[in-house]
Amino acid sequence: MLSQQRYRHFIDGEWAAPDTDSWFPTYDPARGVVLAELARGAAVDVDRAVLAAERAFTIWQYTDGIERARLLLKMAHKILDEKEHLARLESLDTGKPLSQARTDVDVASRYFEFYGGIADKFGGETIPLPGPYLDYTLREPLGVCAVIIPWNYPLQIGARGIAAPVAVGNTVVLKPAEEASLTTLELARIADEVGFPPGVVNVVTGLGEEAGAALVRHHRVSHVTFTGSVEVGRHVAAEAGQHVIPVTMELGGKSPNIVFASADLQRAIPVVVRSIVQNAGQTCSAGSRLIVEERIHDEVVAGVLERFKALRLGPGVEDPDVGPLISDRQKARVLGFLETADKSGQAVLQAGELPSDLAQGNFVLPTLVDRAPLDSQVVQEEIFGPVVAVSTFRTEEEALTLANGTQYGLVSAIWTRDVGQAHRIARQLKSGQVFINTYGAGGGVEMPFGGYGLSGYGREKGVEALRHYTQVKNVCVHTGV
Repeated sequence: MLSQQRYRHFIDGEWAAPDTDSWFPTYDPARGVVLAELARGAAVDVDRAVLAAERAFTIWQYTDGIERARLLLKMAHKILDEKEHLARLESLDTGKPLSQARTDVDVASRYFEFYGGIADKFGGETIPLPGPYLDYTLREPLGVCAVIIPWNYPLQIGARGIAAPVAVGNTVVLKPAEEASLTTLELARIADEVGFPPGVVNVVTGLGEEAGAALVRHHRVSHVTFTGSVEVGRHVAAEAGQHVIPVTMELGGKSPNIVFASADLQRAIPVVVRSIVQNAGQTCSAGSRLIVEERIHDEVVAGVLERFKALRLGPGVEDPDVGPLISDRQKARVLGFLETADKSGQAVLQAGELPSDLAQGNFVLPTLVDRAPLDSQVVQEEIFGPVVAVSTFRTEEEALTLANGTQYGLVSAIWTRDVGQAHRIARQLKSGQVFINTYGAGGGVEMPFGGYGLSGYGREKGVEALRHYTQVKNVCVHTGV
């Protein structure tokens, strides 16, 4: 297990110091103190990693699916064997509550288990043609996959960023976010320990504008997966376009819970609250909008605030209900949204006050902005904090107008006892995932995940992800009959 104060890159099966001997700190978001130093990757480090991955690809692409499957399954078991260590490290590095970090370990293991179970079963199809022909398709790996992940779920997203492309014969160079890289380095260590060949899994740490930019620009990369902001996503897509390579992009959301008067509120309200306070709201699929039928507005708002009041804030390793935001910069960003809403006359509601002993950390109280207009900043922009904006409707048409009224379309939830209504609304929502009387489904490893509009394009998770990590070759044979 890694425990050093300086963490190096993992390249070609070895721990490698940065070529420039440059390092940068990573912080504990609950206390603001330095946890460790990370290698500050530069273009030369990225080049070493990509070339190592390219060499490994020449062999890995032809490795039998069953052999890839066995290694993936070994990795799944090894991750669970180290559950407590990985969970504590994830909690310390990101600030999330320890119980949530333990769930992240389970989900990370499940990615390797799921893709291990399909690695030897995913392939092409036969196509009927008129005449004496046999026609079939092959699904072939793309090559070196660049995977750039965010700081909010480094273990989960790192696991899916490795497991899916590797399962179908690609190799990976993963660049984690500079704010939280430790558990992705642990994934590299575990991959090495269970027997993945050198160069199949590589991790280069560093700043986005340095290591991340160099990775996306590298001419030997064959596919880019990026999870992050819209602004950076545009740059990533433009760079990848220079080499005409495919990109899978997940750029966040402004996801609504739509609550009809017929809903079971005792079931709905706890889930609505959990959807916005999990990981302190720092989740791309967070339920950051609450669209409520007018006649139950007061009851729902009161129920949400009551649950907010019962939440305990604290450092993640103490396993509170809500941990800190990732950085002081993120805290300032969230508070800026609330200040703007308050100055514009919107009702900014919090249940209680922040405990004085948490004042030095990056904590923000769970907050409800009531009756926020559709064109307001808190409705239209991704805040990435424990802030939910409430709007009301009287008809299904109004509910749909509100739900589809942003440029994002990642996740939506419908709460109603009317089955017909649920399916009508689901078909008309511009959203990559729609939940009915639930939200999130425990990590959703099996379910295709991606969005409409500014939420990005392509899909991760499930079998669908493997289609994005492969290319199709058609083979046509004249049978001579």
